[in-house]
Amino acid sequence: MSSSSALANLTATSKERVAYYYNETTAKFHYGEGHPMKPARLALTHDLIIGYGLHKHMETYMQRRATEDEMTEFHSEDYIEFLKRVTPDNVNTFQKFLARFNVGVEDCPVFEGLFDFCRLSSGGSIEGARKICSNADIAINWAGGLHHAKKFEASGFCYVNDIVLGILQLLRIYARVLYIDIDVHHGDGVQEAFYQSDRVMTVSFHRYDGNFFPGTGSLDEVGIKAGKNYAVNVPLQEHIDDETYAYIFQSVMSNVIDVFRPGAIVLQCGADSLAGDRLGSFNLSVKGHGACVEFIKSFKIPTLVLGGGGYTIRNVARAWTYETAVCTGVELPDPIPPSDYYMHFGPDFRLHTQIVEPDAPNANTRYYLDQIRMHVAEQLRFVDCAPSVQMQEIPPDLLGFQTNGNWEVDDAEDSHPDVRPEGHAAVGADGLRRRREKELAEYDMRELYEDDKDQDD
Repeated sequence: MSSSSALANLTATSKERVAYYYNETTAKFHYGEGHPMKPARLALTHDLIIGYGLHKHMETYMQRRATEDEMTEFHSEDYIEFLKRVTPDNVNTFQKFLARFNVGVEDCPVFEGLFDFCRLSSGGSIEGARKICSNADIAINWAGGLHHAKKFEASGFCYVNDIVLGILQLLRIYARVLYIDIDVHHGDGVQEAFYQSDRVMTVSFHRYDGNFFPGTGSLDEVGIKAGKNYAVNVPLQEHIDDETYAYIFQSVMSNVIDVFRPGAIVLQCGADSLAGDRLGSFNLSVKGHGACVEFIKSFKIPTLVLGGGGYTIRNVARAWTYETAVCTGVELPDPIPPSDYYMHFGPDFRLHTQIVEPDAPNANTRYYLDQIRMHVAEQLRFVDCAPSVQMQEIPPDLLGFQTNGNWEVDDAEDSHPDVRPEGHAAVGADGLRRRREKELAEYDMRELYEDDKDQDD
């Protein structure tokens, strides 16, 4: 079958109003030689979306750059000013600030155009949230989903937390916002931002074994103060497969949505939970990952869909393209259509290529998952079942991925093991938990004593 006749078989199965945000500039940034995070994955994704004709089923918008004022609705002014000023050329003059803001380390390097990258990623999520607030059923920003960034510091390849900024926009209109995270890593930055709030429920499905980055996300992290029981964590073991993941995801999310009754949802679709990811350890297929998007869509609640992790970039592009099709209600043929990046999808050039390891031992037993499911159900018994006026107020390496690259080049790049800073590898879960508890305490003090521009005034 020719590519033109295959694309002619596209069929739309729903009429949701979908907004899609992209800016080709965002895909041109480069974290550095050998760094796992490659914004070029956004170009592969967009090219595949266009190749399949999915743009015809969406309202497409160019990502704009977020303003400093918008970014400081969550982040501290001194941190954003630092990101604005630091460059690879002047980084040595900022030595005393690097440790303070956790920038200049291996995970979060200072690269050319860093601040512009942050502005673009954030701008797409802010605008997507605003579109949800106006008239869109679904808004998509694959450049977003950078869930590790904290109010005062960078973490895990993330500098500015576009997710939090998007949620703050949604809270202007919606009484309750539900955040769902299917990245293989815990969504610690978003959880921390709303850890004391009962207007945002955070639900994270992630690997947790005490050492896997970021070391947080245990069942007993449930929130504090007004936000107690509004943080839900689903700690999973390695090699979870499609069937097992669907069981726990659908069980937990059905219960959460029934109890919390959100007005809007933010869904972080980190693709490092796919099988074979360079930094991941789950065993999900593209369809298995996308089934989460399809399940959440079935509730017909306005949803902001974001990217996140994902370091085997040809599979990231496959997953996010498939999930764009899910959002638009379009069925895609399996053969990859011709495009500028076509050679990256070899050797079989299919959307649903075989990535699952059939012999990988799934460490998640039904008994283990049922224990988690029952724990979450018990936690949700203490959550108010309807919105209340008493709720806490929240104010408002490039050369390897050029178009003339191919899947063999990508495989060679993916063979390099991830090397994280020694601190992440050695501190362990208890140490990281103590560190975050200390930082949360310091956060409370800073919130109490900040000037009249404090967002909580």
